[in-house]
Amino acid sequence: MATGRTHRPATRSRGIPEATVARLPLYLRALTALSERSVPTVSSEELAAAAGVNSAKLRKDFSYLGSYGTRGVGYDVEYLVYQISRELGLTQDWPVVIVGIGNLGAALANYGGFASRGFRVAALIDADPAMAGKQVAGIAVQHSDGLEKIISDNGVSIGVITTPPSVAQQVCDRLVAAGVTSILNFAPTVLSVPDGVDVRKVDLSIELQILAFHEQRKAGEEAALNEAALAASAGRGDSTDQGPDGDVPAVMPA
Repeated sequence: MATGRTHRPATRSRGIPEATVARLPLYLRALTALSERSVPTVSSEELAAAAGVNSAKLRKDFSYLGSYGTRGVGYDVEYLVYQISRELGLTQDWPVVIVGIGNLGAALANYGGFASRGFRVAALIDADPAMAGKQVAGIAVQHSDGLEKIISDNGVSIGVITTPPSVAQQVCDRLVAAGVTSILNFAPTVLSVPDGVDVRKVDLSIELQILAFHEQRKAGEEAALNEAALAASAGRGDSTDQGPDGDVPAVMPA
């Protein structure tokens, strides 16, 4: 869904392709589900199917991590969870700030998956004075006037922007100036950032438009198939214009 670069300089220096990095969270999600069911090992075919990729690509991806599995046994689930978590930097605690506590910001604050994946919502920030002090997901919303101090006090390097698009760039500039080097942007606008700052963009409307395109194409293909079927059916029917052989139209006398 998201586009842009992922801030993993250490990973890139080890020669792991960006496409592989983008698939690691998919593998981790599938492996975590297996771990929760106490599954000890998994084959490349089973894990690939759970992650939605082909097994050859999965084996290639894992080779960059130095993990090749055991023939006839497969991959150790717990070890892979640790290995991929370490590669993604999830074995440490990442404090995150969310700026813009409207419906989407509040929903993200209430998302229970952050903590289990190595992220901690350190602060919720909003420009509306009426929001200051309100509790969202057990965290008091703080006014944006204190954004820089909040980031400094909590050692934040990852910011999430869920503001209206008209103020997203301004918020982005303040985050970067305060030391944030990775931004997840939910605002429907393109952000301009300096070198060394990575942005991942999540635009739900774009994803829906892409789905609408595929739905329209499927509907067109279905209509074309129905039309072809009707034409074939009509061609097989009896016609007074057919010739004696049933295929070539009869020649009418002059």
